[in-house]
Amino acid sequence: MEKKVHLIFSVVMSLFMVLIMSFVVTYKNVGWTDQTIDLWLSSFLYAWIVAFPLIFIFAPIFKKTIVKILTK
Repeated sequence: MEKKVHLIFSVVMSLFMVLIMSFVVTYKNVGWTDQTIDLWLSSFLYAWIVAFPLIFIFAPIFKKTIVKILTK
C-alpha cells in the first residue's frame, strides 16, 4: 500500500506544482499573448517529465532525513 501511496503522491504533487510553476514562469516571460496557453502547456509537459521522477526518487530520502533531524 505504501508504494501505491508514494506513486500517487508523486504524480499529484508533481502535476500540481509544475502546472502552477510553469504557468507563472511562462506568463512572466511572455506576458499574456495568443501563444501563452500553447507555450504554457508545452513547458508544463517538459517540466513534468523532469519533476515526476525527481519527486518520486527524492521525496522518500528527504522525508527520512527530516524525520531523523526532527526526532533527535
